[in-house]
Amino acid sequence: MQGLKIGDRIIGTGHPCFVIAELSGNHHQRYEEAVKLIHAAKEAGADAVKLQTYTPDTITINSSKQWFLVAGKDNPRRWKGKTLYELYRSAYTPWEWQPKLKKIADEIGIMLFSSPFDETAVDFLETMQVPCYKVASYEVTHIPLLKKIARTGKPVILSIGFASVEEVGLAIQTLRDGGTRDIAVLHCVTSYADEPKAEDMHLATIRDIRERFCVVSGFSDNNGGIEIPLRAVMAGASIVEKHFILDRSDAGPDANFSLEPTELKVMVEKIREAEKAIGSVHYGPVNDAEEYNKRFRRSIFVVEDIKKGEVFTGKNVRVIRPGNGLHSKFFDQVVGKRALENIERGTPLQWDMVDKLS
Repeated sequence: MQGLKIGDRIIGTGHPCFVIAELSGNHHQRYEEAVKLIHAAKEAGADAVKLQTYTPDTITINSSKQWFLVAGKDNPRRWKGKTLYELYRSAYTPWEWQPKLKKIADEIGIMLFSSPFDETAVDFLETMQVPCYKVASYEVTHIPLLKKIARTGKPVILSIGFASVEEVGLAIQTLRDGGTRDIAVLHCVTSYADEPKAEDMHLATIRDIRERFCVVSGFSDNNGGIEIPLRAVMAGASIVEKHFILDRSDAGPDANFSLEPTELKVMVEKIREAEKAIGSVHYGPVNDAEEYNKRFRRSIFVVEDIKKGEVFTGKNVRVIRPGNGLHSKFFDQVVGKRALENIERGTPLQWDMVDKLS
């Protein structure tokens, strides 16, 4: 797959990386802050902002039974001991905001879409005319949701987190069978670490996703810093998604692994620099300096004075620098032939000096 189209953007190999600023719950449930985040994402150079469309009741139930408690030694401390309902109640984006935020994004020229977490969210987002859908890593196995999204026929960006190859394959096939033509799949490390371990990233997965599943591939980063996303771009990511906050000191569920505006701006700038270095497939000189330096390659030179009629040998001709003479591939054809003229030492050999019939 060469690329997919979202709005007026072509995304894929050979096109600029599509940078998504994930708002998540970083608006602290203040509408004005959500508006500021959208403007800040635009100013930082992001291509899109992403919302999350759920309520506590559409994603879980209000229960304190053990299954609904957040644990895990690597989860952020501020999540520990909370019920899922409490966590999502503090982080969800009110649905009545979302059409207004979409209008603001359209007005300032930044794309806005969302991750639906149940079928009713898809119906709601369809009324907003979002250009595509994002599927969160935790919803990869939510087959009814994938079927609902697929029926819209819109492009889908799928984060796969800790999904197995089989689970990813099922999700992609479900989308395709349901009518989705354009799919991007994002490698996603969901450890929520302030300082992620390089050995946990496995960025080689980005290329494997593209080749194994014939989709556009990218990287969604749920960890701190910008270095790993930059490396992901060098590893072939066509999409980078990063959580975004105005000020980490304001805290919030995703604060520790979110970027502030100046950091997002730096990340985008460095991604654009990386893209210049990646360039396109190219063989041969790239500029005048390289074209000039070609002359310092080897070629066939006369290294001893040669009289007319004398035989060329491995002693009086050699393959040396610079590259003004015949190509080295002709050396064996030259040796044994006779000179058509007197040739001084240090002369680049040319075919009009060689008796080809001798």
